[in-house]
Amino acid sequence: MKDIVEENDLDKFAKGQSRRDLRVSQAKLSNQSMEVLEMEASVQELQHAEIDVVNASLNYLAEAMPKPVNYTYEPPAGVPRQSGKYIKQTVAIRNGREVLDELSLDLNGFVLTPHETAVKDFYDPDEVRAVYYPEVERLLKRMTGAERVLIFDHIVRNKVLAERGEKGAREPAKMVHNDYTFKSAPRRVRDHLPEEADRLLGNRFAEINVWRPIRGPVESSPLALCDARSLGVEDIVPMDLVYRERVGEIYGFMHNPKHRWYYFPRMQRNEAILLKCYDSKADGRARFTAHTSFEDPNSAPNAAPRESIEARALVFWPPESA
Repeated sequence: MKDIVEENDLDKFAKGQSRRDLRVSQAKLSNQSMEVLEMEASVQELQHAEIDVVNASLNYLAEAMPKPVNYTYEPPAGVPRQSGKYIKQTVAIRNGREVLDELSLDLNGFVLTPHETAVKDFYDPDEVRAVYYPEVERLLKRMTGAERVLIFDHIVRNKVLAERGEKGAREPAKMVHNDYTFKSAPRRVRDHLPEEADRLLGNRFAEINVWRPIRGPVESSPLALCDARSLGVEDIVPMDLVYRERVGEIYGFMHNPKHRWYYFPRMQRNEAILLKCYDSKADGRARFTAHTSFEDPNSAPNAAPRESIEARALVFWPPESA
């Protein structure tokens, strides 16, 4: 627990909130925003008996210490590619399409939205940067009200291509995780915008992933997303992510039965998930969102491998909206 803190603050992650639940804090939000969020939260607490549910196994960390380490490349001889002990936990994953109108980035940490794209080949990095990055920038500004968005990288996932070592593709990530931490999120700003970092870090900023299928519908390995309000600080484990040129940090998660999981079955190419992986604003809104791919028991034995792309963005708001 004491490791999950920001610098110079003993408990910003859960400040104004219960230790167990990341619910909205009346002391931190404006009256108007508070009324809206309380209304949405009360609706979401209702039991949705009609929601389709799949029961599936997710890979959780079994323990927090020693600090787990994952290599993004083949490590030196004798060093394991991945450390840390994992356990499979069967969880209920609800169909998020049944509650689309109730989901929000600031409450749940993720939303699904229609999003057309002019990209013809998502495996062409030059086309993705020239065509898709501006599309995602416009989408994020429209969805968040931010004044500035910087798309700083993207990942394509395709198990077949990854096994062949083709087109820079990776396999779907199969452990419960969040892409940034209190340590690594501000570092991204300094890495990509060093001359402006001090000023930008003084205002609200976020890191948001935009995830979409390259081809649809998604028939296997869909993305599961954990309602941010159901996460507790004691569930979260910092993990080192080792690249050839640097060491990053992500969060892994230990299982807790209070976690509430959702997915969007059979996503199409013209749909996108916005996934909040960090928010600097500590006022009770969602700041992180655990997620992972999972084996859908409803997938057919001959289901096509999932092909997807995730674009990663720094999102900045002006001082007056912080």
